[in-house]
Order: sequence, then C-alpha cells, then structure tokens
Amino acid sequence: MSAEKKRRKKSIGTRILMNSFILTAVICIGSILLAVNNYKDTIINLYSENGYNVGNIILDNIDGDAVMRYATTWEEDEYYHEMCSFLTGVEQASGAAFIYIAVPDRDGNLHYIHDEDSPYLGFVEPMAADVNEVNLVYETGKLSESKFARHSRTYGYLTSSILPIRDSAGRIAALLFVDTSMDTIADSILGYVKLIARNTIIVFVIGSLAYLAYIKLYMIKPIELLTANADDFVRSGAVSNGELERIHTGDEIEELARAISKMEVDIRAYINNIARVTAEKERIGAELNVATKIQSDMLPKVFPHFTDRDDVKIAASMTPAKEVGGDFYDFFFVDDDHLALVMADVSGKGVPAALFMVIAKTLIKNRTLKGDTLSPAQILNDVNNLLCEGNEEGLFVTVWIAIIDLRTGHGIAANAGHEHPALCRGDGEFGLVEYKHSMAVAVMEGIPYREHEFELAPGDTLFVYTDGVAEATNASNELFGTDRMLAALNAGNDADPEALLECVIDAIGEFVQDADQFDDITMLAVRYNGR
Repeated sequence: MSAEKKRRKKSIGTRILMNSFILTAVICIGSILLAVNNYKDTIINLYSENGYNVGNIILDNIDGDAVMRYATTWEEDEYYHEMCSFLTGVEQASGAAFIYIAVPDRDGNLHYIHDEDSPYLGFVEPMAADVNEVNLVYETGKLSESKFARHSRTYGYLTSSILPIRDSAGRIAALLFVDTSMDTIADSILGYVKLIARNTIIVFVIGSLAYLAYIKLYMIKPIELLTANADDFVRSGAVSNGELERIHTGDEIEELARAISKMEVDIRAYINNIARVTAEKERIGAELNVATKIQSDMLPKVFPHFTDRDDVKIAASMTPAKEVGGDFYDFFFVDDDHLALVMADVSGKGVPAALFMVIAKTLIKNRTLKGDTLSPAQILNDVNNLLCEGNEEGLFVTVWIAIIDLRTGHGIAANAGHEHPALCRGDGEFGLVEYKHSMAVAVMEGIPYREHEFELAPGDTLFVYTDGVAEATNASNELFGTDRMLAALNAGNDADPEALLECVIDAIGEFVQDADQFDDITMLAVRYNGR
C-alpha cells in the first residue's frame, strides 16, 4: 500500500474518531446539564414544600392578632417573647436555616417582627429575595409559584417558603419566612457529575474502538477502493473491471459504488457521443459558413456601386442574427433609366428563412427583369402566387419594392407588410413616409397589392430597413424604435449613403451595448442626384 493511501486512511480514521469524541462529549455534557438541572429543581421543590409544611404548623400555633399589633405598635409584650421562643424551637427541631416574621415595604426592605439575629423588634434590613414577588404575597395573600431560591455570601444557598400571617379579621399582618439551607445540593451534584463522567468515558472508549473497527471495515476500505478506481478512470479513462461490484456494505456506500460504476460507463459513452456530435457540429458549422458566404455573395456588397453613374448613390448592409438570415435587400437596373429597389424580411430565423429568402429574392428579381411591366404591385402579385405553391411551412415575407425613373425622379412603390421608409428632402430632415400597407407576400394566393407614386428631387435621400433596426433591444428590454433611428439619420443627413448607414449602426450598437441580437438588421440608403 502506498504512503499516500496510508496517510489518507489514517486521516479518515482520525477524523471519524475526533467526530465521535466530539459527539459523545456534546451528548454527555448535555445529559449532565439536563440531569443536574432536573435534580436541582426537584431538590428545590422538596425543600420549598417542606418549608411550607413547617410554616403551616407555625401559623396554627401563633396569634395573628398579636402579630398585627406588633406590626402596628412595634412594641414587645409577654406574648412576644413566648412566640419568639416557640419560633426558635421550631427552627431547631425542623432543621430550617432561618425562621422569621417581617413586614416588607415598597423600597425593598424588611421590617423584622421576629428574627433570631435581629437586635430588636422593628429592625430594618434590605430584602434578599425578589421585591415584587414578596410584596405580591404580602398584598394578595396568595402563595407565590416562585421558589425564592437564592445564593448569599452571608447565609449560603437558601430557598424561602413565604406565607402570609392573618389576624382574626382576615387581614394580612406580616409574612412568615421559612428558609431552608441547600448547601448539600452542590456536593450531591458534584458526586453525580463524577459518576456520569466516569461511566461515560468507559463507554466512550469501548464504543469508539468497536465503532472505529467497524468503520474501517465497512467505510474506509470501500472508500479507498472507490478512490483508487476513480483515479484510474481519470488517468486512463478505463471503466471499472468489476472491482466496485465486490463492495457489499449493504448501505449507501454500496449504492455509491454501483452508481460510480454505471457513471463510468455512461461517461465513456457520453465522451464517445460528444466526439461524434463535435465532429458533426464542425461539419454543420463548415456547411453553415459556406451557406453564409453564398448568401452574402447573393447580395450586392461592393460600395460605392454603379461607379459609372452620377445620378444615384447607393449603400446597403445586412447583419444576420444567426449564421444565415432571412432579411435581404437588392437593387438593380430594369433598363438604362429605371432602378429597382427591394427590401424584404422573411418570417422566422436560421436556415429555413435563409432558403425561403433565396427563393423570394430570385423570383422578385427575375420577375422584375422580365421587363413587361414596371408595376411593383403586379410584380408582387405574380411572386406571391408562385411562393404560395408548396409553402407547407407557412413562411411569408414582408417586401418593400420601388422602381424609380432616374430621368425624372418619379417612383412607384408597393409595400407588402413592411416597415415605413424614411425620406430626407434635400438638406432637410428625415421623416417616415407612412401609408397603408398590403398583406405580406406568400400568405394567400390572389391577393391584390396596392402601389403609390412618389417624386424624388436631386439631393433627396431614401432610407429603407427591416424591423430588426427599430426592434433592436437593450439589456433593459427597451426597443431602439423609429424615433432613435430618425435621430441617428438626422445626425448624418448630409453624409453620403455609406456614412449614413454607419451613423445608424453606431447608434444601435451604443444603445444595445452587450445585449444579444435577436433579429437580422438590414438597411439600404439611396441618394438621388438627378441628371
């Protein structure tokens, strides 16, 4: 056995032994304290009850009217000396420590009528017992439930039994105190503690040795085996060869051994599965990278575009929320004079939306380039009917499409459930161009789409976008909104289209900070310069 295992075994045994000692000591001390307290209460009750019995005998043999007279006049007579002799005799015969008669006052003093140690009738001394409890007995005549146990340096450990003395009219004249010494309790308790401690130590030594032998056989050795098996599994990944099945303790350790054995098998299977899943994930990741590249290549991304023309400047950007997105933009010439602009957002995210985006973009561009119509409404109508065929997943796409005659600035636009575009006239400010939308594309066949006409003057700038711009969300779940979007646009309204998009992108980034992006963010800006 290695030195490390020996050290570990000794450490476990020592800790168990120490814990057993602490537990036994706590139980022993608690038991002693409880027993001593019960013993002490029992003795006090017995002594107090004995004091009340002695007190009742005294009350039956003294004149209450005389006591009332002494408490009023504080003058001795012949009966007073007879009463004092009687009380002294009872004190000696009963074994009481002190028997005295006194009247308490509210200042906490006792005015003695009889006390063997008092120099005269009416001697005043501070009260040793609880003032309120004593006065309560004096005022009500009811015996107190308190035992009036107290420890005094002068008189020792005493318990007082206090009884009211009444005259023939039932009035309380004074209080009779019967004090019983309890100094023997300390000796009794000490002897009791020694007996309990001696027996406990003997039981503890024998029990601890037997318990340690049991623990070593049924806990320490199985735990060492579990530890060694776990070390082997960590170092080599080897699954238990049946060693753990030989642990038969009949308790949780045996269950733990079975669980560890099963866990090793499950971990090995999990590691193999992780390796397989990781390889598959890497393959899918590589394919998604290719899909991202293909999708990116489908969108115009070289700016400035149309460098051979001065009548228009265009910039666009698309930031997908996932590897591939469902947003797309497009711009192309139908002929030498007519420019088509497209901004669209496919419902959903990820690969399904990206595939639907490819189909929708291709159909819109091909239908527009067919050249038999310059009507955006007719283009959307034809594309809608095509997309509805076989659309089992129920995807749809919001589309804003416009065709602008660059000779005149005259444009025609159709909006199929998309965001309102923003327009800046010359050196003015951006504002939303709001009008009634048509239904999104691919929702239902045969939908008629509306279109409206607009005019662009040289210097005007048109800005279109998807809902990912206005719905960009920060950590406080606040939306970026169109107001912040317009503010960002107006901060750079005199900039060229590329710089204008940067203004909006920077504003969104400053707003959302480190919050996750939940939707694609796509924008397109067009500056019409005229001819």
